[in-house]
Amino acid sequence: MICWTDRHCRRFHRELSSYTWLFTEMITTGALIHGERHRYLAYNPEEHPVAFQIGGSEPDDLARCAKWVEEYGYDQLDLNCGCPSERVQKGSFGACLMAEPELVAQCVDAMRQACDLEVTVKHRIGLDYNESEQQVFDFVGKVSEAGCNTFVVHARNAVLKGLSPKQNRDIPPLRYDVVKRLKADFPHLQIILNGGITTIDEIQDHLTWADGCMIGREAYNNPWILTQFDGLVAGKINSLPNSKLSDLPACSERSPKTPQTQTRADVINNLRAYAEAELAAGSGLRNIIQSWLGLFHGEPRSRLYRQVLSDSAKLKRNDWSLVEEALGQLEGLASSN
Repeated sequence: MICWTDRHCRRFHRELSSYTWLFTEMITTGALIHGERHRYLAYNPEEHPVAFQIGGSEPDDLARCAKWVEEYGYDQLDLNCGCPSERVQKGSFGACLMAEPELVAQCVDAMRQACDLEVTVKHRIGLDYNESEQQVFDFVGKVSEAGCNTFVVHARNAVLKGLSPKQNRDIPPLRYDVVKRLKADFPHLQIILNGGITTIDEIQDHLTWADGCMIGREAYNNPWILTQFDGLVAGKINSLPNSKLSDLPACSERSPKTPQTQTRADVINNLRAYAEAELAAGSGLRNIIQSWLGLFHGEPRSRLYRQVLSDSAKLKRNDWSLVEEALGQLEGLASSN
């Protein structure tokens, strides 16, 4: 989700769900150490609970960055061992790290020693076209010995040569059964399922055995689905021994978001003050609202809404009136949906 789940997107998603954990896009250690650190670490207070996803393979660099992530107040630190892009591979991190579980264990240990945040790992179920399950079982076993208790598992192999990142999301087959067996083999670990999940029914089915589900592009393409998550999150947490919703950072102070308590138009109107403050601070309207394009996904006249919000000439004006014009294309639909 690089360049997708930025702070504007996460602020939008928080307006749709009070309790869902939000993740940043993957940020590399090099970007934090040598780039504009504050820009990469900045987020909105409303985003909690929010996890910072980092990419890297040098334990010392990851430890250094872990301290900054903690100082900024993030709730969790996630090491990406699942991205298959060639650019990431050239940096010797992402999915290729699945072939080096001992190094990943060292990275996890270094970050845990450097900060008090929970350190989690996101990864695939295997590499290239090898469908043996031994690699992922060995990987999780070794990394868990370093103190990682939560694994976000994308239920596809990562093909490191010959497939683009997009193809890696579609071509390698989904094998949820592998992740299910992983959970059975490591019942003491928290296993979060990722990959190809697009409906509430699918999530409910997976939650009968998985500790959670992560969705990516479906939340971007059809963000209204997030309004159905708060009930699932509350139900899952309440079903766990000695757990309660208020254990989630900031959640005890929020009411659940549901389609019954707000409309799509409410979501946009609630974000007007945020958008205008960001415009005044120098942010571009395009960046602020690009994640809003799918809000009326599947609704009549949603194409007209998207066309207005995507008008390059009008976006350059950086004026909220463009959003009002887009809503106007829905001809009353926004007030009732």
